[in-house]
Amino acid sequence: MHAMLPHLEPHHFPAIQRRGVSTLQVNIGYYCNQACLHCHVNAGPTRKEMMDHETACEILDFLDASDVDTLDITGGAPELHAEFRFLVTEARRRGMHVMDRCNLTVLELPEMSGIAEFLADNEVEIIASLPCYSSENVDRQRGSGVFDASIKGLQRLNALGYGRAGSARRLNLVFNPIGPVLPPDQEKLTADYRDRLWNDFGIEFNDLFCLANLPIHRFGSTLVSRRQLDDYMELLKSSHQDANLGSVMCRDLISVDWQGYVYDCDFNQMLDLPLGGRDRPRRHITELTGRSLGGEAIAVSGHCYGCTAGQGSSCGGALA
Repeated sequence: MHAMLPHLEPHHFPAIQRRGVSTLQVNIGYYCNQACLHCHVNAGPTRKEMMDHETACEILDFLDASDVDTLDITGGAPELHAEFRFLVTEARRRGMHVMDRCNLTVLELPEMSGIAEFLADNEVEIIASLPCYSSENVDRQRGSGVFDASIKGLQRLNALGYGRAGSARRLNLVFNPIGPVLPPDQEKLTADYRDRLWNDFGIEFNDLFCLANLPIHRFGSTLVSRRQLDDYMELLKSSHQDANLGSVMCRDLISVDWQGYVYDCDFNQMLDLPLGGRDRPRRHITELTGRSLGGEAIAVSGHCYGCTAGQGSSCGGALA
C-alpha cells in the first residue's frame, strides 16, 4: 500500500475555514465484511480497529456540550461494531438526527438479525452504498454476490417503510464511479436508478448521492501502481469549481476516529492529517469538549479537489 500524502501535497488547494460544527462524523472502526476497490478507508474483514465504550462515552460528552444536531456514523461497516447500538440509542435519546453509512450486505448477515428493525425503530437515516444498478458493475467493484445481497437489503428496508413516499424513514443511495473518472450528472443518474430499481426489483429510495473517488488508501494506491494518479489529479484540478468551496462538508463537520482523535474530515483521517494541518498535534475529542471550532483553518491537500471538481462531491452528494 502506497503512502498517499506525499503524492498529494504538491497539489496546492485553496485555503478554507470552518463555519462551525453542526455534524459530528464518527468513524467507529475499520472492520468491514467487504473490501471494496474504491474504499478510501482501506476497510475490510482483517481490520481490528474498533471503538471502545470509554471513547463512545467521550463522544457523547462532546455532543452534550455542543450545538451539533447530527451524528453521522461510518466505518468500516458501522453496524458490526460493539458500540454502534449504544451510540445510536444515546444520540436519539438526546433528540439528535442519526445517519448510518451502510453497505447493505451487512443487513443480510446471520449475526446481524434484527439490525434493520433497530434502525427503523430509531428513525435512523440510512446512506447505502450501491455503485450501480447492474450486478456486473457492482460485483466488479465490491465483490462477487454483493449486488444480490444489496438488493435483498434494500427490499428489507423498503418493507420497513424506508424510502417509501410519505415515510419519515429516509433511504439514500450512494454512487461511486468504478475508475478514475468524475461522477455523471447526479439528477440524470437518479432518474435512471429510480427506473431500473423500481422496474427490476420494486425498490424505492429517497435520493442518490454521487461521490467522486478520492485518491486515498486502496483507490489511491491502485492509481499509483497503474501510473494513473497524475492523470486523475490533473482531471480533478482542471475540473475544480470555486463555487463549490462554500459547500464542502468540512465547513460544518468534524470527523472522529475510533480512538477519539479529531480530523477535519474522514478523508484527512485516513491520511493521518490532523485537525488544522500537518504541523499541528493530534487533538482528542476530550480536548475540544465545550470549545467552538468556528473560524479555524481546515487542513487541505491535493485530494480536496475531489470534493470541488465538476458538480462537487460530499457525503451528501453533488454540491452544484
